[in-house]
Amino acid sequence: MTQYLEFEKPLAEIEGKANELRAMARENPETDVEKEAAQLDEKASELLTQLYEGLTPWRKCQVARHPERPHCQDYIDAIFDEYTPLAGDRNFADDPAVMGGLARLDGRPVMVIGHEKGNDTKSRIERNFGMARPEGYRKAIRLMDMADRFGLPVITLVDTPGAYPGKGAEERGQSEAIARSTEKCLDLNVPLVSVVIGEGGSGGAVAFATANRVAMLEHSIYSVISPEGCASILWKDAGKANEAAEALRLTAENLNELGVCDRIIPEPKGGAHRDPDAAITSVRNALIGMVEDLSEMSGPEVRAARRQKYLNLGSKGLAA
Repeated sequence: MTQYLEFEKPLAEIEGKANELRAMARENPETDVEKEAAQLDEKASELLTQLYEGLTPWRKCQVARHPERPHCQDYIDAIFDEYTPLAGDRNFADDPAVMGGLARLDGRPVMVIGHEKGNDTKSRIERNFGMARPEGYRKAIRLMDMADRFGLPVITLVDTPGAYPGKGAEERGQSEAIARSTEKCLDLNVPLVSVVIGEGGSGGAVAFATANRVAMLEHSIYSVISPEGCASILWKDAGKANEAAEALRLTAENLNELGVCDRIIPEPKGGAHRDPDAAITSVRNALIGMVEDLSEMSGPEVRAARRQKYLNLGSKGLAA
Protein backbone atom coordinates (compact mmCIF):
# COMPACT_ATOMS: atom_id res chain seq x y z
CA MET A 1 0.00 0.00 0.00
CA THR A 2 1.41 3.37 -1.04
CA GLN A 3 2.45 5.71 1.76
CA TYR A 4 1.37 9.24 0.91
CA LEU A 5 3.23 12.36 1.98
CA GLU A 6 1.39 15.28 3.58
CA PHE A 7 1.17 17.29 0.36
CA GLU A 8 -0.11 14.22 -1.51
CA LYS A 9 -3.36 13.93 0.49
CA PRO A 10 -5.62 15.11 -2.39
CA LEU A 11 -3.97 12.48 -4.59
CA ALA A 12 -4.54 9.82 -1.92
CA GLU A 13 -8.26 10.56 -1.93
CA ILE A 14 -8.60 10.21 -5.70
CA GLU A 15 -6.51 7.05 -5.96
CA GLY A 16 -8.34 5.64 -2.94
CA LYS A 17 -11.71 6.15 -4.63
CA ALA A 18 -10.48 4.44 -7.80
CA ASN A 19 -9.24 1.48 -5.76
CA GLU A 20 -12.55 1.28 -3.89
CA LEU A 21 -14.47 1.14 -7.17
CA ARG A 22 -12.29 -1.68 -8.49
CA ALA A 23 -12.61 -3.57 -5.20
CA MET A 24 -16.39 -3.22 -5.49
CA ALA A 25 -16.25 -4.60 -9.03
CA ARG A 26 -14.23 -7.61 -7.88
CA GLU A 27 -16.84 -8.41 -5.25
CA ASN A 28 -19.70 -7.91 -7.73
CA PRO A 29 -18.49 -8.71 -11.27
CA GLU A 30 -21.75 -7.44 -12.77
CA THR A 31 -20.94 -3.89 -11.62
CA ASP A 32 -19.42 -1.82 -14.43
CA VAL A 33 -17.19 0.80 -12.84
CA GLU A 34 -14.14 0.68 -15.12
CA LYS A 35 -15.05 3.86 -17.00
CA GLU A 36 -15.47 5.85 -13.80
CA ALA A 37 -12.29 4.33 -12.32
CA ALA A 38 -10.35 5.19 -15.49
CA GLN A 39 -11.53 8.81 -15.23
CA LEU A 40 -10.28 8.92 -11.65
CA ASP A 41 -6.94 7.43 -12.79
CA GLU A 42 -6.59 10.16 -15.39
CA LYS A 43 -7.43 12.84 -12.84
CA ALA A 44 -4.89 11.35 -10.40
CA SER A 45 -2.21 11.30 -13.09
CA GLU A 46 -2.79 14.97 -13.89
CA LEU A 47 -2.69 15.92 -10.21
CA LEU A 48 0.50 13.91 -9.68
CA THR A 49 2.15 15.83 -12.52
CA GLN A 50 1.04 19.15 -11.04
CA LEU A 51 2.26 18.27 -7.55
CA TYR A 52 5.73 17.21 -8.72
CA GLU A 53 6.30 19.90 -11.35
CA GLY A 54 6.90 22.62 -8.81
CA LEU A 55 8.12 20.93 -5.65
CA THR A 56 9.40 23.35 -3.01
CA PRO A 57 12.74 22.53 -1.34
CA TRP A 58 10.90 21.37 1.79
CA ARG A 59 8.70 19.02 -0.22
CA LYS A 60 11.82 17.70 -1.94
CA CYS A 61 13.15 16.88 1.53
CA GLN A 62 10.00 14.90 2.23
CA VAL A 63 10.29 12.99 -1.05
CA ALA A 64 14.00 12.31 -0.47
CA ARG A 65 13.11 10.75 2.89
CA HIS A 66 10.17 8.70 1.63
CA PRO A 67 10.42 5.25 3.27
CA GLU A 68 9.55 3.48 0.02
CA ARG A 69 12.37 5.01 -2.01
CA PRO A 70 14.85 2.38 -3.19
CA HIS A 71 17.83 2.21 -0.84
CA CYS A 72 21.47 1.22 -1.26
CA GLN A 73 20.79 -2.51 -1.01
CA ASP A 74 18.14 -2.24 -3.74
CA TYR A 75 20.54 -0.46 -6.10
CA ILE A 76 23.37 -2.91 -5.45
CA ASP A 77 21.13 -5.94 -5.99
CA ALA A 78 19.73 -4.58 -9.27
CA ILE A 79 22.72 -2.79 -10.81
CA PHE A 80 25.80 -4.82 -9.92
CA ASP A 81 26.83 -8.38 -10.72
CA GLU A 82 28.96 -10.68 -8.57
CA TYR A 83 28.62 -8.42 -5.52
CA THR A 84 30.82 -9.72 -2.70
CA PRO A 85 30.21 -7.86 0.58
CA LEU A 86 33.21 -6.98 2.75
CA ALA A 87 32.75 -6.24 6.44
CA GLY A 88 34.55 -4.63 9.34
CA ASP A 89 37.11 -1.87 9.84
CA ARG A 90 39.82 -4.28 11.14
CA ASN A 91 39.94 -2.17 14.27
CA PHE A 92 36.69 -2.10 16.26
CA ALA A 93 33.62 -3.57 14.57
CA ASP A 94 31.44 -3.77 11.49
CA ASP A 95 28.92 -0.95 11.00
CA PRO A 96 25.63 -2.13 9.42
CA ALA A 97 24.85 1.47 8.36
CA VAL A 98 27.65 1.23 5.77
CA MET A 99 27.73 -1.58 3.25
CA GLY A 100 30.27 -2.22 0.54
CA GLY A 101 32.22 -4.74 -1.43
CA LEU A 102 33.60 -5.87 -4.76
CA ALA A 103 31.24 -6.05 -7.72
CA ARG A 104 30.95 -5.66 -11.48
CA LEU A 105 29.23 -2.77 -13.23
CA ASP A 106 28.39 -3.67 -16.81
CA GLY A 107 31.23 -6.19 -16.68
CA ARG A 108 33.77 -3.75 -15.20
CA PRO A 109 35.17 -4.65 -11.75
CA VAL A 110 34.48 -1.88 -9.20
CA MET A 111 34.29 -1.23 -5.48
CA VAL A 112 30.85 -0.08 -4.33
CA ILE A 113 30.20 1.55 -0.94
CA GLY A 114 27.00 3.09 0.41
CA HIS A 115 24.79 4.06 3.32
CA GLU A 116 21.91 1.69 4.01
CA LYS A 117 18.85 2.92 5.94
CA GLY A 118 16.83 -0.30 6.01
CA ASN A 119 13.29 -0.84 4.74
CA ASP A 120 11.29 -1.90 7.81
CA THR A 121 11.36 -1.23 11.53
CA LYS A 122 13.75 -4.07 12.36
CA SER A 123 16.25 -3.33 9.59
CA ARG A 124 16.11 0.44 10.19
CA ILE A 125 17.08 -0.07 13.81
CA GLU A 126 19.80 -2.53 12.80
CA ARG A 127 21.14 -0.10 10.18
CA ASN A 128 20.82 2.84 12.60
CA PHE A 129 18.69 4.65 9.98
CA GLY A 130 21.76 5.06 7.75
CA MET A 131 23.71 7.06 10.34
CA ALA A 132 27.24 5.70 10.28
CA ARG A 133 29.54 5.39 13.28
CA PRO A 134 33.35 5.81 13.10
CA GLU A 135 33.84 2.14 12.25
CA GLY A 136 31.61 2.64 9.21
CA TYR A 137 33.84 5.38 7.83
CA ARG A 138 36.95 3.37 8.67
CA LYS A 139 35.47 0.41 6.82
CA ALA A 140 34.91 2.69 3.82
CA ILE A 141 38.55 3.85 4.03
CA ARG A 142 39.71 0.22 4.07
CA LEU A 143 37.64 -0.59 0.99
CA MET A 144 38.85 2.52 -0.84
CA ASP A 145 42.44 1.55 -0.02
CA MET A 146 41.81 -1.89 -1.50
CA ALA A 147 40.28 -0.38 -4.64
CA ASP A 148 43.26 1.95 -5.04
CA ARG A 149 45.68 -0.96 -4.67
CA PHE A 150 43.99 -2.98 -7.39
CA GLY A 151 43.06 -0.11 -9.71
CA LEU A 152 39.29 -0.41 -9.28
CA PRO A 153 36.92 2.56 -9.75
CA VAL A 154 35.03 3.42 -6.56
CA ILE A 155 31.27 4.02 -6.61
CA THR A 156 29.51 5.47 -3.56
CA LEU A 157 25.76 5.65 -2.96
CA VAL A 158 24.90 8.37 -0.45
CA ASP A 159 21.74 8.23 1.66
CA THR A 160 22.17 9.43 5.22
CA PRO A 161 20.68 12.08 7.53
CA GLY A 162 24.25 12.51 8.80
CA ALA A 163 26.86 10.72 10.86
CA TYR A 164 25.66 9.26 14.15
CA PRO A 165 26.14 11.86 16.93
CA GLY A 166 26.00 9.45 19.90
CA LYS A 167 28.38 9.40 22.86
CA GLY A 168 30.09 6.17 21.82
CA ALA A 169 30.70 7.43 18.31
CA GLU A 170 32.28 10.62 19.63
CA GLU A 171 34.46 8.62 22.03
CA ARG A 172 35.73 6.52 19.12
CA GLY A 173 36.67 9.57 17.05
CA GLN A 174 33.70 10.33 14.81
CA SER A 175 35.00 13.65 13.45
CA GLU A 176 38.48 12.20 12.82
CA ALA A 177 36.99 9.21 10.97
CA ILE A 178 34.90 11.49 8.76
CA ALA A 179 37.92 13.69 8.03
CA ARG A 180 40.09 10.66 7.18
CA SER A 181 37.41 9.29 4.85
CA THR A 182 37.14 12.65 3.07
CA GLU A 183 40.93 12.78 2.82
CA LYS A 184 41.01 9.27 1.38
CA CYS A 185 38.46 10.29 -1.28
CA LEU A 186 40.79 13.10 -2.35
CA ASP A 187 43.91 10.90 -2.38
CA LEU A 188 42.59 8.05 -4.53
CA ASN A 189 44.37 7.41 -7.82
CA VAL A 190 41.28 5.70 -9.26
CA PRO A 191 38.01 7.29 -10.45
CA LEU A 192 35.52 8.03 -7.70
CA VAL A 193 31.86 8.47 -8.67
CA SER A 194 29.09 9.28 -6.21
CA VAL A 195 25.31 9.36 -6.45
CA VAL A 196 23.08 10.96 -3.81
CA ILE A 197 20.08 8.62 -3.91
CA GLY A 198 18.10 10.18 -1.05
CA GLU A 199 19.49 12.35 1.73
CA GLY A 200 23.01 13.74 1.63
CA GLY A 201 23.39 14.96 5.17
CA SER A 202 26.37 16.91 6.52
CA GLY A 203 29.89 15.51 6.81
CA GLY A 204 28.46 12.02 6.90
CA ALA A 205 27.67 12.44 3.21
CA VAL A 206 30.77 14.46 2.26
CA ALA A 207 32.96 11.61 3.56
CA PHE A 208 31.63 9.44 0.70
CA ALA A 209 30.86 12.08 -1.92
CA THR A 210 34.14 13.97 -2.37
CA ALA A 211 34.22 12.49 -5.84
CA ASN A 212 35.29 13.19 -9.43
CA ARG A 213 31.63 13.11 -10.43
CA VAL A 214 28.73 13.78 -8.07
CA ALA A 215 25.27 12.97 -9.41
CA MET A 216 21.98 13.51 -7.60
CA LEU A 217 18.61 11.97 -8.16
CA GLU A 218 16.13 14.66 -9.15
CA HIS A 219 14.35 14.73 -5.78
CA SER A 220 17.34 14.05 -3.53
CA ILE A 221 18.90 16.64 -1.20
CA TYR A 222 22.47 17.44 -0.15
CA SER A 223 23.24 19.89 2.62
CA VAL A 224 25.56 20.77 5.49
CA ILE A 225 22.66 20.35 7.95
CA SER A 226 19.05 19.22 7.94
CA PRO A 227 16.38 21.92 7.57
CA GLU A 228 15.07 21.06 11.04
CA GLY A 229 18.54 21.40 12.56
CA CYS A 230 19.17 24.67 10.75
CA ALA A 231 15.84 26.11 11.90
CA SER A 232 16.52 25.04 15.48
CA ILE A 233 19.88 26.82 15.48
CA LEU A 234 18.89 30.00 13.62
CA TRP A 235 15.35 30.55 14.90
CA LYS A 236 15.14 28.19 17.91
CA ASP A 237 12.14 26.69 16.14
CA ALA A 238 12.29 23.40 14.19
CA GLY A 239 8.86 24.30 12.81
CA LYS A 240 10.56 26.76 10.47
CA ALA A 241 12.18 23.91 8.54
CA ASN A 242 10.32 25.05 5.42
CA GLU A 243 12.11 28.42 5.49
CA ALA A 244 15.43 26.77 6.28
CA ALA A 245 15.10 24.40 3.31
CA GLU A 246 14.66 27.40 1.01
CA ALA A 247 17.73 29.14 2.44
CA LEU A 248 20.01 26.09 2.38
CA ARG A 249 19.79 25.61 -1.43
CA LEU A 250 19.88 21.87 -0.96
CA THR A 251 18.08 20.63 -4.08
CA ALA A 252 19.76 19.00 -7.06
CA GLU A 253 18.91 22.04 -9.20
CA ASN A 254 20.46 24.46 -6.70
CA LEU A 255 23.62 22.39 -6.32
CA ASN A 256 24.00 21.88 -10.04
CA GLU A 257 23.94 25.66 -10.48
CA LEU A 258 26.62 26.01 -7.79
CA GLY A 259 28.85 23.35 -9.32
CA VAL A 260 28.56 20.92 -6.38
CA CYS A 261 26.41 18.47 -8.36
CA ASP A 262 27.68 17.51 -11.82
CA ARG A 263 24.63 15.63 -13.04
CA ILE A 264 20.93 15.41 -12.21
CA ILE A 265 19.38 11.97 -12.73
CA PRO A 266 15.66 12.22 -13.63
CA GLU A 267 13.17 10.34 -11.47
CA PRO A 268 9.90 8.74 -12.58
CA LYS A 269 6.79 10.89 -12.26
CA GLY A 270 5.87 11.00 -8.59
CA GLY A 271 9.38 10.16 -7.37
CA ALA A 272 11.60 7.08 -7.24
CA HIS A 273 9.26 5.37 -4.76
CA ARG A 274 6.49 5.20 -7.38
CA ASP A 275 8.62 3.29 -9.89
CA PRO A 276 11.79 1.95 -8.23
CA ASP A 277 12.79 -0.11 -11.28
CA ALA A 278 12.83 2.95 -13.53
CA ALA A 279 14.81 4.96 -10.97
CA ILE A 280 17.36 2.17 -10.57
CA THR A 281 17.75 1.87 -14.34
CA SER A 282 18.42 5.62 -14.61
CA VAL A 283 21.08 5.42 -11.88
CA ARG A 284 22.70 2.43 -13.57
CA ASN A 285 22.94 4.26 -16.90
CA ALA A 286 24.37 7.34 -15.20
CA LEU A 287 26.98 5.30 -13.33
CA ILE A 288 28.12 3.51 -16.46
CA GLY A 289 28.43 6.83 -18.31
CA MET A 290 30.35 8.59 -15.53
CA VAL A 291 32.78 5.72 -14.97
CA GLU A 292 33.35 5.46 -18.72
CA ASP A 293 34.07 9.20 -18.95
CA LEU A 294 36.88 8.82 -16.40
CA SER A 295 38.28 5.52 -17.60
CA GLU A 296 40.86 6.99 -19.99
CA MET A 297 42.49 9.22 -17.35
CA SER A 298 45.68 8.13 -15.60
CA GLY A 299 45.88 7.84 -11.82
CA PRO A 300 47.66 11.18 -11.30
CA GLU A 301 45.25 12.87 -13.73
CA VAL A 302 42.11 11.58 -12.03
CA ARG A 303 43.48 12.56 -8.61
CA ALA A 304 44.51 16.05 -9.75
CA ALA A 305 41.15 16.64 -11.46
CA ARG A 306 39.27 15.67 -8.30
CA ARG A 307 41.33 17.99 -6.12
CA GLN A 308 40.92 20.86 -8.58
CA LYS A 309 37.16 20.32 -8.66
CA TYR A 310 36.95 21.02 -4.94
CA LEU A 311 39.40 23.91 -5.01
CA ASN A 312 37.12 25.52 -7.60
CA LEU A 313 33.94 25.18 -5.54
CA GLY A 314 32.42 28.53 -4.73
CA SER A 315 33.50 30.17 -7.95
CA LYS A 316 30.27 29.24 -9.80
CA GLY A 317 26.78 30.56 -9.21
CA LEU A 318 27.67 33.07 -6.50
CA ALA A 319 25.75 35.81 -8.26
CA ALA A 320 22.58 33.72 -8.34
